[in-house]
Amino acid sequence: MSKTIIVTGASSGFGAMIARALADEGHIVYAGMRHTAGRNAQAVDDLAAYAKEHGVRAEAVELDVTDQASVDAAAAHIIGEHGRIDVVVHNAGHMTLGPVEAFTVEQIASIYDTNVLSTQRVNRAFLPHMRRQRDGQLIWIGSTSARGGTPPWLGPYFAAKAAEDSLAVSIAAEVSRFGIDSTIVVPGSFTTGTNHYAHAGHPDDEATAKEYDELYGTTMDDLLAKQAELSPADADPEEVGRQVAGLVSLPKGQRPFRVYVDPAQDGAEEVFRVGDRVRREFYRAVGYEDLLHPAS
Repeated sequence: MSKTIIVTGASSGFGAMIARALADEGHIVYAGMRHTAGRNAQAVDDLAAYAKEHGVRAEAVELDVTDQASVDAAAAHIIGEHGRIDVVVHNAGHMTLGPVEAFTVEQIASIYDTNVLSTQRVNRAFLPHMRRQRDGQLIWIGSTSARGGTPPWLGPYFAAKAAEDSLAVSIAAEVSRFGIDSTIVVPGSFTTGTNHYAHAGHPDDEATAKEYDELYGTTMDDLLAKQAELSPADADPEEVGRQVAGLVSLPKGQRPFRVYVDPAQDGAEEVFRVGDRVRREFYRAVGYEDLLHPAS
């Protein structure tokens, strides 16, 4: 059955891949992106061309996840056209590169805004409709960086993804009695096929960053290169989109809490599995096992 879906941060990278994969499965997909009439105009045209060529229903919608008014307007547009929202894919995010100390407090606040607070804006716009429907699905695009073998120089981004994961875990239980299902998709460090590293933010405090460069030299570039070597040559970032499409097609109650797309196998899956087991055991111990699954 066709579902109405919003994907945030869908101008490029995982978001664009997810939007296309969902549209290919026959869903009505809104690809949320900002600057649709400016910087991302080409992405808007590319998606429209893809939809026409493949005969699918996918279109861009102006959605700046750092602006509640923009998010609310996108929600009103989608609900106004279809009367419901079935799936929210939290994908928007921004990577950083550089020593943590060299990022200003304002920069780190901005990184949290894009990667963490944005999901709250989107949820506050769409969850009321899902709760009234007593049905819906939240899909969070997380990261192995929240638990895996993480190199330095990516600290603000890693911290933000860990915070997003914590929110996702709590919200999953809180919305379950409304019949809303939740899954966290955990991609690994895909160093090719996306623009994560190319578009990464860098610290504003260049003087402090330079002091680190003087002592560590090419360590950052070397570590990132070695991280890339851990991924097999056939690592395909489009698998993230395929996994999301597969989750949407599964019946409610049969969707896994986490899905891992980690070709490099950096250890995150092992740690997440322990944490999720402890979570399940805790809910059972306190007599609230029903919160682990969406109400039918």
